[in-house]
Amino acid sequence: MSNAKILFLGTGTSEGVPRISCLIDKNKSCEVCSDSVKINSKNRRRNTSILIQHKNKNIIIDAGKTFYDSSLNFFPKNNVTSIDGLIITHAHADAIGGLDDLRDWTNNTQKNIQVYLREIDYKVVDKMFFYLTKKEYFSRGGVAKLNFNIITSKTFEIENIKFTPIPVFHGKTNTIFGYKFGQTAYISDVSEIPESSKNYLYDLELLIIDALRPKKTHGTHFTLEQAIEKIKYFRPKKALLTNATHDIHHSKVNKKLEKLSSINLDVSYAHDGLIEEVFID
Repeated sequence: MSNAKILFLGTGTSEGVPRISCLIDKNKSCEVCSDSVKINSKNRRRNTSILIQHKNKNIIIDAGKTFYDSSLNFFPKNNVTSIDGLIITHAHADAIGGLDDLRDWTNNTQKNIQVYLREIDYKVVDKMFFYLTKKEYFSRGGVAKLNFNIITSKTFEIENIKFTPIPVFHGKTNTIFGYKFGQTAYISDVSEIPESSKNYLYDLELLIIDALRPKKTHGTHFTLEQAIEKIKYFRPKKALLTNATHDIHHSKVNKKLEKLSSINLDVSYAHDGLIEEVFID
């Protein structure tokens, strides 16, 4: 086993935090959004995404609408000088909206980027970013040069790291992929975990899981309470919560989550820029 680092590029929803509507409404006081505009605020949340650093290689899971902002804030200070693989969980804007921003990499840093995604997600990318999937546009310059690799539910390998897809529900009928690598599982968007996927989630060192907001249920995401119930069930050594709205005040909610240590649970919300060390098989 060898050391790797997980860098959280974003821990928020598609809207991100702050919400513009909160900042411009003079009759509304949103503590989280007001705090999030401060430098280094842990309430500032870009679209949910992580970067895995292992042996000088960099593998990203999802590049959403705020990918450019994440890159500016976290790549230089963490010596991210290449993108050695991009894995997509699903084809929503907060997971693929930043594909166009990869042009700077393939124009000036590396020849191309390998992208790994399901066929159903590739079809969405082909419609939204037709100029990234059609080779005839590459010669014109100025577009990201992406090599798309179609994945199934079978384990695949990038730069000596094995990734096992974990199918989960993101809504009643929409299935997306979480991923297991080493003894870490990453599930960014989930409303239910099917029985067939549960075996991937036992005996984990780290579980990173969707926890949108407290109490108020949502059709396509776990609430904080639902996420905690799953953590109690699977009992990972550590759990980090992500995909949070402005209903989550980072320090205040994490203070409350510390009480779960009384039942031997290590649970907290991650924040943008957080680095977590893990082991890779």
